[in-house]
Amino acid sequence: MSKKWAYLLILSLIWGSSFILIKKALVGFTPLQLGSLRIIVSGLILFVAGFKSLKHLTKNDYKWIAVSGLLGTFFPAFLFAYAETEIDSAIASILNSIVPIITIIFGMLLFKIFSSRKQIIGVIVGFIGTVFLITNGASINPDQNYWYAFLVIIATFMYAMNINIIKRHLQNVPAMAIAVGNFAVIVIPAFIVLLFSNFFTSEVLQGHDFSMSLLYIVLLSLFGTAIAKVLFNKLVQISTPVFASSVTYIMPIVSVSWGLMDGESFSFWQAFSAIVILFGVYLANSKR
Repeated sequence: MSKKWAYLLILSLIWGSSFILIKKALVGFTPLQLGSLRIIVSGLILFVAGFKSLKHLTKNDYKWIAVSGLLGTFFPAFLFAYAETEIDSAIASILNSIVPIITIIFGMLLFKIFSSRKQIIGVIVGFIGTVFLITNGASINPDQNYWYAFLVIIATFMYAMNINIIKRHLQNVPAMAIAVGNFAVIVIPAFIVLLFSNFFTSEVLQGHDFSMSLLYIVLLSLFGTAIAKVLFNKLVQISTPVFASSVTYIMPIVSVSWGLMDGESFSFWQAFSAIVILFGVYLANSKR
């Protein structure tokens, strides 16, 4: 197995499991608390592991490092946390699988990367599947607010933009330096958010679910953010933006399995919608 395929498989397993960890952590924390804690804990882990790597960054690198940190980590951490207060973790993962499709669109519009007819058809098919998944989910789960699904879609736009930024502007920067630099930029804003989230109150710190929710965040931060960010940055550099974003092929399988084990419902039409989305991703991911 080549190195890029090994990275892809490991990332799929890690990120596919992150959605259920978010769901479990939300039992004891609010979305603002979860998002900010995830960033802070991940930042501390990365600073300990790779602070020396910052010496590889230039002043020009920091400009793109800052944008990458905000789009690739900061805002999505809160968007996914808020989304999973209303929709199932499995659905959030499936919607996240449209990242390669958005990557193709950004490549065409912003970076003048031309695409084939098959890829354009893939984009259309993927979006049809996405609409079908959201509308069917809303009818099957009337107690859930599926407008929150659009928070996941906003996050996919940010992820896609971040992939193109890394490939175009940070190609020769060490993967660890990118990850540590990202968190050097966003950890202070995350701490400010945590201060205003009522985290440091006895109601939260002495809550019945505090310890377990914190454990889920530590696991999410260590594997789903810190380690995964370094692996993903390296994957983007040794492959192509679209190949790197194909991590979303396997993620839904992992996340749906976790969701079913946790008692989430998953209907035939939701499964059909997921297949349509992944088929669209497959077409969009075909060679130029």
